[in-house]
Amino acid sequence: MLNYLGMPAQASTHAGEIDQMMVLVHWLMLVLFVGWGLFFLFVLFRFRRSANPKASYVGAKGKLAKSTEIAVAIVEVILLVGYAIPAWATRVRRFPSESEAVVVRVVGEQFAWNVQYPGRDGKFGRTDVKLVSADNPLGLDRRDPNAKDDITTINQLNLPVDRPILVHLSTKDVIHSFGLYEMRVKQDAIPGMDTPVWFIPSVTTADMRQRTGKADFDYEITCSQLCGLGHFRMRGFVTIQTPDEFQKWLAEQEKELRAGT
Repeated sequence: MLNYLGMPAQASTHAGEIDQMMVLVHWLMLVLFVGWGLFFLFVLFRFRRSANPKASYVGAKGKLAKSTEIAVAIVEVILLVGYAIPAWATRVRRFPSESEAVVVRVVGEQFAWNVQYPGRDGKFGRTDVKLVSADNPLGLDRRDPNAKDDITTINQLNLPVDRPILVHLSTKDVIHSFGLYEMRVKQDAIPGMDTPVWFIPSVTTADMRQRTGKADFDYEITCSQLCGLGHFRMRGFVTIQTPDEFQKWLAEQEKELRAGT
């Protein structure tokens, strides 16, 4: 049924669980749509003017309507307790430790995604709003020892496959929403808050390129919260690589960083 729903490709380990719940919800919606449609046609026929010249203010009576409402409520409870709550609990209770995960900071602004990697020391450098500029959108203080090896990018997030990814979300201005649809990830970035979100990529962009035949395939970062006149162009890209490719990319970024200092 996923093909009929037009769902994007699954590119994270938890995507299948989310999609299964989506399929069940849509089956319930289909049953309700057909059921209420048939009931509407029945009512049009059953209470037509020729058969009921005098209006009845009592209405139809019977146990079918109440039984149907109870059945729908039971199904909704099953979906909530059996699927939605466990899926939510897994996402919020089983955060990976920073020692086993790739940790990055993603800071939204009108209208871009700023990405910061902690470098080889694994420590994020200090940031200062007074240092924010066009060349330094994060306000990273390179005088801080922890910031000397930090890698920054704009609208480009490179990550390794099959490894927990821990993203610390924040924003410089208004509320944005960090959306990775193939990973089934969506989290609001709220001013003044550091919001963690995690996932495990399961498909590299190279594998997806082979599946789709698109030479320039990259997963897209979308802002799914209306954030201003330029909201439509606030998009970034995620490149999922093999561990070796990711380490090679980090080495190239470090080389460019040293060359620029």
